Formats: sequence, structure tokens, C-alpha cells
Amino acid sequence: MADRANDMGAARVARLRRMMDEHDLDALICFKPENSFYLTGFNPIIYSHPVIAILPRQGAPVMLCHALRDDHARASTWIKEIRLYGTWSTKVTMGPNWLEALGVILHERGLEAGRLGVEEDFLPVRRMAEVRSVVPAARFADASDILFAARLIKDAGEIALARIAADLADTGMATAIDVLGQGGSERHVSVAAMAAMNRHWLDAYPDVEVCDFGTLEGGAQNGLWAWCLTGERVLINCDNPTLRRPAAGEIAMIMIWTNANGMHAENERSVAIGPLPDERKRAYDAILGIREEVKPLLRAGVPVAEVFAKARDGYEKRGYLRNLPGRIGHGIGLGAHEHLSLDGRSKTVLAAGMVLSFEPNLRLPEWGGLQHSDTVVITAGEAEFLTRSPSGYLQVDA
Repeated sequence: MADRANDMGAARVARLRRMMDEHDLDALICFKPENSFYLTGFNPIIYSHPVIAILPRQGAPVMLCHALRDDHARASTWIKEIRLYGTWSTKVTMGPNWLEALGVILHERGLEAGRLGVEEDFLPVRRMAEVRSVVPAARFADASDILFAARLIKDAGEIALARIAADLADTGMATAIDVLGQGGSERHVSVAAMAAMNRHWLDAYPDVEVCDFGTLEGGAQNGLWAWCLTGERVLINCDNPTLRRPAAGEIAMIMIWTNANGMHAENERSVAIGPLPDERKRAYDAILGIREEVKPLLRAGVPVAEVFAKARDGYEKRGYLRNLPGRIGHGIGLGAHEHLSLDGRSKTVLAAGMVLSFEPNLRLPEWGGLQHSDTVVITAGEAEFLTRSPSGYLQVDA
């Protein structure tokens, strides 16, 4: 396991350094939890103090974290050089705060006047000003797109973890549909699905973590999420589940997000409660048809805009062009919603190793909406569907 982690870390460093050469960056400084994890393998869960990954173009990478995270960091990371700040018990640190420590590291590495890549899409104005204050001679460049591009293509280890996350999601979905068929409310469905996923995690994956990425004000110790929306509440898209029970003829939408050692999966299904009125059944059939028409284009070498255009044709010929969604999928990885968007404006061309959601959908303001969402891996041939829950017409008794 340790050797595999070391190999994964080395591959990521090499990938980013090639991009740094192309963009003439002397170092990357990463604060964003997903990006610092990408470079270090360490997720403290609670980010009440920043974890900072520093990747110089030459020389060993460095992780800077608060002293109270030291033991956890050393048990998790493949980074050899861990530097500490703050005060915690007997820990020896570089000083009381991260800013002074970061300044010392950058000066030690001769980077005080270098061209430094930072996450302009993430860093608050105040924090950026603080970083500038310790290296006033440095030149800064936005490295957000570089980091997104590096994360876009998953390696074999990351795809293996996505398969685990998808398996957990499939377990939750099976339970959710069963509870919905028993007349359960949105909340009954969601709670049962999360319980089933956690039990499966306990029994099948003893060495896998499911914590998600936190913020400076809180953490996410468990990232096995499920929620259910029914009827017109589907239009809300994301909300805390209520005690509402779906009525006969409505569509319930079950949404599940999971992760395994940081890699996410998404599984979403729409379920008819008894026979549907003709208008709703027609909409359901339309989405199933569009999915089948678009699926063959989910392969390496196909422009994302072409994939979306094929879906658009399907909406138009079925009379739903005015309900065309803004996208029919998105990237998945260390984020449940990563940067890639399957829309008509995208300049991205699908490549082997991309992991994304595939979710043609409809929202009908008169009564709600529906979608099936699967997590897929792009390959040179037919895309591999990691989530394997039934993906046709789903109905339970009213």
C-alpha cells in the first residue's frame, strides 16, 4: 500500500512539473484542500489551520501543516519533508503561524523572487495579500487551470478507488429504491441508504477512508451522502430530505455521492411511484432514449461539445428543446463536481482516464423532473460505467 501511494505521488509530481515547465513556473503553492491532498495524500478532515503543499520545479516537495496535525500527516503522506507551525504539546515547529513559516521555506528554496503558481480561483483576497507580503519580489501566476488539467486524467490507482466509491453508491441505491417501494419518505430513503453504505464500507473495505474535504470552519468525517426529493421538490435539485412521502403518479429522485480515499462517485436514479401519467412517462422515456443515443460518443477523441450537441438533437426531436439543461454531466474525482462540464461551450476533448458523470436530465416546472446519473470512465473504446444500478425505467408500487 505504501509503495503504491509513493508511486502515485511521484506520478503526480512528474505530471505537474511538466506543466510547470510549459508555463514557466518555479513553484506551486497549494492551499485548496483537494489540491493539497492531490500533492501530499493527506486529508486532515478539519482544515481549521491551512495545510499547504509547496512543489518547486526542482527539489523535493514540502508539506506545511499545523503541529496538531503532525502525527496524522506522517501516517498519511508520501511527502518526505513535513514542516510544522503553531504550538502543540512538545512538537518542534518553525514558529507561531503558517505565514512566517511559508516565507522561510520559500526563501530557503531560493524562490523569494521566483514565478509562483497559486490558486486564484480559491484564495481569498486577504490570504493572497498575506502571501505576497512574505515574498514581495516574487511574481505570481494563476495555476488553477494547471491543477485542474493535472487532476482531469486519472491514473489506474485513482480509477480503482472510483470503482470502490461506485460500489458503495450502488449499495446505497439498491436500499433506497427498496425503501421507496415500502412507502418510505424522503428522509426514510436517505437515512436507510446511508446506513447501508456505511455497513458495506465496514464489512468490505476496512482499509478505505470515506472522509470528505472540509473547510477552515468545519470538517466532513463521512462522505457517504444520500438524499431524495419527490414530486415538485425535484426542481430544488439539492435539499435536506423531508418526511414527505411521494404520491401515486409522481417521480422520486434519489441522489447518492460517495468517495473512497478521496475519489468520488455519483449515482442518481429517478423512480416512478406506480404508473405515471402520460406526460411524465413520455418525459421518462425521452431521457432513456437520449442516454442511449449519446452513450456511443462517450469515448476518447470525441469533443465534449459534440457529445452535448448529440444530446441537444435528442431533446429537440422529442419536443423538449425549451427544457434543454445547461449540461449533461461533469467531472468527478477529488471533487464530486470537478471542473469539466459536459456542455456545448466546452473546448475539452474526451481522453482516456477521464472520470465523469453522465446525466441527461429534464426539469419540467409543471411537475418536477428526472434524471439517471452514472459515473463513467472514458476509454479508447466504449466507456466503462462504474455505477451499475439498473438504468432503465424504474417503478415501485404506489
